[in-house]
Amino acid sequence: MDVTFESRAEPCTIGCRDGEPVLFAGLRAGLTLPYDCATGTCGMCKARVKSGEVETLWPDAPALAKLQRDKGDILMCQARALSPCVLRVPGQVACEGTRVLPDYDQGRITSVRALTSDVLAFDLTLAAPLAFAAGQFAVLSVPSLTGGRAYSMVNFADTSSVLEFVVKKRAGGALSDWLFARDRTGELLGLFGPLGRATFRPGEDRNLVCIAGGSGIAGIVSILEHASASGHFARHGARVFFGVRTLADGFYLDRFDRLVAGSNWALEVVLALSHENSSQPVHPEYPRIKLAHGFVHEVADARLPAACENVSAFVAGPPPMVDGAIRMLIGHGVASASIRYDKFG
Repeated sequence: MDVTFESRAEPCTIGCRDGEPVLFAGLRAGLTLPYDCATGTCGMCKARVKSGEVETLWPDAPALAKLQRDKGDILMCQARALSPCVLRVPGQVACEGTRVLPDYDQGRITSVRALTSDVLAFDLTLAAPLAFAAGQFAVLSVPSLTGGRAYSMVNFADTSSVLEFVVKKRAGGALSDWLFARDRTGELLGLFGPLGRATFRPGEDRNLVCIAGGSGIAGIVSILEHASASGHFARHGARVFFGVRTLADGFYLDRFDRLVAGSNWALEVVLALSHENSSQPVHPEYPRIKLAHGFVHEVADARLPAACENVSAFVAGPPPMVDGAIRMLIGHGVASASIRYDKFG
């Protein structure tokens, strides 16, 4: 089914597969359509139907409440075309033919491991390697559940047939409930990706500031792994602020400890404890990791220099934390164009 996207640029017409969300069809074709989560929670992929008929795939998608549906507003990630249509999209839509384009795939869960009482990691093995940039994510889907969920890749390689993901158990989270219900080793998951523009670019001559809460640390780990492998820490520094509730809620600390050691102390990692005040300045098991009390963006605010120069900043986590961190970074002089983030909602 043909769909035409109108914006401040020339109209673009692409073909959608049967039942395919129009956002995914446009991204597969290389269009720069607006989105953050691509799963119906953020509302960034809003468009307005000018002609034609579309169907909503997930009527309970949270971001639908933000739209003027009586005027034809839709979420492109949750809409499939039932006829040829014309959609009006905010901003300017262009075609990027040079980047790795997302597509559909499926993989089998080959390893599941608990990181804390409410956080687990799992490996998803694909039939063929996937190329992705450090910091990108994929939309994962389970046949028995409505709607996909966005998760960042934790590992990094130019191409890999094994993708590592981390999931925090959330009350009412359908996919996290499914994962935590029993050992899911051997189960098949659908995948659409890679997605996301909050990526690390090794050629950039900048220091890094990374701020993450909970499972938002996944993409940050990928970024740091790539930075370490590319020799970035031989020329530049990095500060990582990782927010959890208590000391027992920290995870991937062994990886951070190894990265700090390999950076010759160019990398600083601070574990921010929002619900516990540790009397120790460093982690008792991983002394290369510093401890602080408070919400992660507040800890970063106190520990960053008044003026952050020559910085690329990466932010990941719950939307309120992301918003607070962005305001804080701008207050420290970081240009908004140098702050990269994805809000999963």
